[in-house]
Amino acid sequence: MKRFCFICLLLLAGTKLVFGQGAMPGEAGDKAGKETVVESLEEVVVTGSREAEPLKETPQAVGVIKEKEIEETRPAHPSEIMRTVPGVWVDVTAGEGHKTAIRQPLTTNPVYLYLEDGIPIRSTGFFNHNALYEVNVPGAERIEVIKGPATALYGSDAIGGTINVITRPSPAKPEVEINPEVGEFGWYRFLATGGTTWGNNGFRIDLNTTHSDGWRDRSGYDRQSVTLRWDRVMGDDASLKTIIGFSNIDQDTGGASGLTKADFETRPSFNYYTFDFRKVRAFRASTEYERGIGEKGSLSLIPYFRHNEMDLLPGWGIFQSGSNFFGYDSTTKFYSLGLLAKYRQDFDFWKSRLIGGIDIDYSPGDYFERRIQVTKSGDRYVSYTYVASTDNNFDYAAIFTGISPYLQFETSPFRRLRITAGARYDTLSHDYTTHLEPNANRPPDTTRTFSHLSPKIGFTYDFTESLSGFASYSNAFRAPSSGDLFRGSQGTASTSVNLRSIKADSYEIGVRGGIGQIAAFSASLYYMTKKDDIVSFSPTPGVTERLNAGETEHKGIEIGIGVKPVKDVEVSSSFSYAVHRYKEYVVSSTIDYSGNEIAVAPRVIMDTRVDYRPPFLKGGLAELEWVKLGRYWMDDANTEQYGGHDLFNIRASYYIAKQWEIYARVINVTDEPYAEEATKSASGAARFSPGQPRTFFGGLVYKWGGRQ
Repeated sequence: MKRFCFICLLLLAGTKLVFGQGAMPGEAGDKAGKETVVESLEEVVVTGSREAEPLKETPQAVGVIKEKEIEETRPAHPSEIMRTVPGVWVDVTAGEGHKTAIRQPLTTNPVYLYLEDGIPIRSTGFFNHNALYEVNVPGAERIEVIKGPATALYGSDAIGGTINVITRPSPAKPEVEINPEVGEFGWYRFLATGGTTWGNNGFRIDLNTTHSDGWRDRSGYDRQSVTLRWDRVMGDDASLKTIIGFSNIDQDTGGASGLTKADFETRPSFNYYTFDFRKVRAFRASTEYERGIGEKGSLSLIPYFRHNEMDLLPGWGIFQSGSNFFGYDSTTKFYSLGLLAKYRQDFDFWKSRLIGGIDIDYSPGDYFERRIQVTKSGDRYVSYTYVASTDNNFDYAAIFTGISPYLQFETSPFRRLRITAGARYDTLSHDYTTHLEPNANRPPDTTRTFSHLSPKIGFTYDFTESLSGFASYSNAFRAPSSGDLFRGSQGTASTSVNLRSIKADSYEIGVRGGIGQIAAFSASLYYMTKKDDIVSFSPTPGVTERLNAGETEHKGIEIGIGVKPVKDVEVSSSFSYAVHRYKEYVVSSTIDYSGNEIAVAPRVIMDTRVDYRPPFLKGGLAELEWVKLGRYWMDDANTEQYGGHDLFNIRASYYIAKQWEIYARVINVTDEPYAEEATKSASGAARFSPGQPRTFFGGLVYKWGGRQ
């Protein structure tokens, strides 16, 4: 009861400050303050309804990370910026690889949707939990996060949350920014952006070249990314926005490998694997044609193309069978042709708006996997050879097709009240053809089709000019991916190919508001149930069964608070408390996890930042960050807990001239030993993936033209 009362008091306190960021060089110190609360409530977001609308009219929790915050954080990994949104935890696997937890346990399952300018980064049929490394996060103009289901607008996968990385627009006048950065463990990064506008055409290019030797053995990382954007204003109230993005990623996956408790405590930089890797080549191109129709209508057409290849040999895929060790290496390829078509019509009565559209995705893909036999010497896996037998190999083609119409209506029968209702009907199919003989591991040729109607309804209400509330109900689903369906292991093909879709029901209530220019807050309470949840169970090493669990329950509170207690000082904090539990999960006649908490689901997630912006830093800042992750169960049987951790980071920047900025940051200042993830297998083996030790970074920024 005391804990519940404490949380309720926090709910009354508020959420993350959504004021504007500090002054640029040359501005007066007083102008380094934040926006008013009214301005923050009027902030326009685009992810909640696929149309620009004020945040206060969005009937769900939406987190916004602005460009200035991204620039000041300078994230080396998406986790460093994403945790500023209440209830969001993104961990570090290898390089910029990640797992995500938003109203769900930390997972690799496709319960999150990742977008770039509103377009899915990957096809639903070929989900990958590392999707954020395919976009240039430190070069983004802003990031919007929908917490909870967004299936009624975006379809399958949008159950736990939706992350929309929005690219920088073309500048109105010429500008250039160059940012070289160095750090410990062989880290260097070069970021650059620039562009201009000539007449009706605007252009921008963003570059990201990163290298790290990694602080652990065999944990190096390289990436090269480029984003091109062309904005064109046409006649007849029409415009074009073309975006082309490419990323090349080459990383050792050892940064994510777990260690025994003894090795974790005594030699955390050690790595059992000497040859694991992940290589990714991701290309995306899209053009949005938008045109006004009459005085109150708008048409948007976005044809897009994707091409993605990944070569993977994971250390975590190695297992022992008798006296031998085995693993696999794989190649995944797919391309996509798609169309997002949308029409919006505004009406005079009750400020009403109707949004309708259809999403089409055609994504043929291929998957090839070979079994390897691994040689172990002492503690290390040192080499491998390919196994001649094809019994445990995969070689198949899968064509994913999605056709999904949707409709949403918004209206305000009273001045302070806004009602939003909508639905989406998804028809998704996987047409599977195997190039090898079917067996207990490989299903025969088949086609699986899934369809689902996802309704939602929400309300927003303006209590005062600086306080608004919202409530919503959403139904959501997640269809199995190609990997779920067609990559069984050790005799599980008949189970995996017959997986059912996950169905979810979510209820949410929240508030947004503040007190003048002193404080701002938002908070939300949610309750979600998922039926036929797809979970992975490993009864023996090397065998992973995908099962539809009976039902899971997810409930929590997300809070943040932003305060400007005195001049030049700003404090912002995000906090969440959640419980994720199996309501019904019977694995077998002897194993029943019903009532247990789900593994790797911390109850407490918190990020607090104190910013000091004195005039003598000339627009720079000094920042102290406290990151807290609570304890969680390491296994679904709830037999062992990881105790959580507290980390501290510092950042500082200084403008040596109007165009020149220097900065430094220290991650994990106290050099605290901690685990990015701690798990325990059904056989009782505990593994700890060690987190980054104290690490120093420093950089220089040159700005010219409009970037000054």
